[in-house]
Order: sequence, then C-alpha cells, then structure tokens
Amino acid sequence: MQYGRFITVEGIEGVGKSSNIDFLAGLIESHGYKVLKSREPGGTPIAERIRRLLVERGDEPMPDIAELLLMFAARSLNVNNVIRPALEAGTWVVCDRFTDASRAYQGGGRGIPPETIDRLADWVHGDVQPDLTILLDAPVETGMQRAEKRGEPDRFEIEQTEFFTRVRETYLKLAEHEPERFVVVDATQDIATVQAAIGEIASALISNAKDQV
Repeated sequence: MQYGRFITVEGIEGVGKSSNIDFLAGLIESHGYKVLKSREPGGTPIAERIRRLLVERGDEPMPDIAELLLMFAARSLNVNNVIRPALEAGTWVVCDRFTDASRAYQGGGRGIPPETIDRLADWVHGDVQPDLTILLDAPVETGMQRAEKRGEPDRFEIEQTEFFTRVRETYLKLAEHEPERFVVVDATQDIATVQAAIGEIASALISNAKDQV
C-alpha cells in the first residue's frame, strides 16, 4: 500500500484553521483517499490531557522549557500512536499544527533557541515530516479579534500583541526558508477565496500522489 501524505495547517489564533481543515479533509476524501484529522497538542487521550495542562490558566507559573517539553511529550504520543501508523497504512493525515508551531510559539514567541527545538524534533519524529504545510496568515490584530469571539481565552490567547507578532514573524520566516514545503494563504480573504486557494494547493499534491501509484 502506498504511504500516506502528511499535511499540516499552521497559523496564529483566529485564522480559521479548524473550518479549513474540515474542508481540506473532505476534498482529499472526495479523491478516494482515507483521511485522518488530528491536532497538536493532542490527538490521543493522554496527549489531550497534556493539552489541558498547557492551555489552562492555573496559579502555578509554567517555565518556557516545561511548556516546550510538554508540547513534545504530546507530540511523541500523537506521532507514535496515531500519525505514523496512519501514514504507514496509506491514510492521509491532516494535522492542526505540528512542530512548526513549537518553532513559532516556543521559539519565536518564548525565545527558546531553534537548536533546542530542532534537537527535540529529530529525537521525537525525525522520520515523520510534513509533505505540505499550509500557513494561514493574517495580521495579529485580525486574528485576535476573531479569537475573542470564541469565548474565554486560554493561557496562550491572553498573551500580548508583541508575543503573537513574534510568532507570526517566525512562521513567515519558516515559510520563506522552506518554500518547497510551505504555502502561505492570506486568511483575511473571504472563506470561499481561502478555500479555493487551499483546493489548488491540495490538488497539486493529490495529482503528484496519483502519478506515483
């Protein structure tokens, strides 16, 4: 059986990842492929419990390195118990964030050296890398205005504008450095335009996969 494709969708809060992931998964399924949707942190029962620790606004301060290690602990569970088995079975995986999020949030946002994050990435999932990363991009102010409408903010959403500016800038630098993997989509456009762009991106990957059968 052909190895599945691994697609990640990245971006700051409020760029519409969830709805566009549903659209993307449905599009891939329409071409006859089995699709598994996942998210990070999360994706497995234990990883979802780690997610709750990461997003809850508790009284105990969380050191930046603890946050990073928890992210990769959850990622290890997701990769080994969900993502890798699915790909090996020929299933396509669409994941809401992956290690690029750690590079953007814990690296750009918190200031943890990229070398530290890359070392953990090699250790945790060196043999599992995204085939395609769609970066939904929008100005910080736009994203945060949208996120505010979702209800009570979590531990990340209460960060200041400067934090998310660094996160967004890091995402854009990552896309610039890996143009063969990243595609940036302007998430300020209306949903139909955004999904049309995602459809073109996905169609190219699907066409390539069919050519390799």
